[in-house]
Amino acid sequence: MTVPKIWRKIPEMYNLKGRICPECNSYFFPPREFCTKCGNEKMEDYFFQGIGKIISFTIIRTPVSDPENENMDIAARNIPYVLAIIELAEGPRLTAQVVDCRKEDVEIGKDVEMVFRKIMEKGEKGVIQYGYKFRLA
Repeated sequence: MTVPKIWRKIPEMYNLKGRICPECNSYFFPPREFCTKCGNEKMEDYFFQGIGKIISFTIIRTPVSDPENENMDIAARNIPYVLAIIELAEGPRLTAQVVDCRKEDVEIGKDVEMVFRKIMEKGEKGVIQYGYKFRLA
């Protein structure tokens, strides 16, 4: 991801900033410009609580190939790791890494909370990208 794109996505990546439709009260993450349920174009910013539950998960045991190992996600350097589909308390679902626990403790239906972690670093002296991950609550 380029530096300008990282800067544009900071509100979403650091705060779980999404949108809510004031007409039908539908929540969206990532943010949408219009409501896909009722078509309303006057969406409002919404900051999600950062709590939810695991809907599904997998344990990643093979890293994405990167011969230079420069653009590799931090998680991919520390395999195996848990990747889960999280349903936020407000309803939207997102994919995120589950951290700070033993892989054996991760189960469908377990409660999780958002934490702020390093996501990626580009080379030894490059851009460091931070964002959200989740841990068992």
